[in-house]
Amino acid sequence: MQTYLGPVQPPTDDKRWKIVEATARRHGREPHALIETLHTVQECFGYLDENALRFVASLLRVPLGRVYGVATFYHFFTLKPKGKHTCVVCTGTACYIKGAPALLSALQKAHGIKPGETRADGELSVLTARCLGSCGLAPAAVVDGAVLGRIGAPAMLERIAKGIRP
Repeated sequence: MQTYLGPVQPPTDDKRWKIVEATARRHGREPHALIETLHTVQECFGYLDENALRFVASLLRVPLGRVYGVATFYHFFTLKPKGKHTCVVCTGTACYIKGAPALLSALQKAHGIKPGETRADGELSVLTARCLGSCGLAPAAVVDGAVLGRIGAPAMLERIAKGIRP
């Protein structure tokens, strides 16, 4: 049984930590608030770094390993900052058969990054999704929130290039 160790200090004096603390407080700072609190951290900061995971662990009085396990198990959490622009390539069966590997290959060749990576300049992150629910539009990708269906590699790269600085 863990004992209460007093007030937990946020990693920095950034005001966004107050929002995270409010989420935990609203749920009684109980372990069952873990996912909700992690969502709040990610909404506020864009990703979950080690300091955030440690803070949430102490705030909710749960082991750091459990917090890390939840953060790495669910695909909607990310431990690295995302790029200014994102490209999510669907790798579901229909998209895979109709050209998703070619899209990913073109992205790697043009930008030097694989799925799950961000360019060194922070301009682009490449991700994959198991299914976007747009099977009739295969292959599909989502570039900066816009679904692109029946997309070929040249058109996808052109769309990405419009938003990225040279």
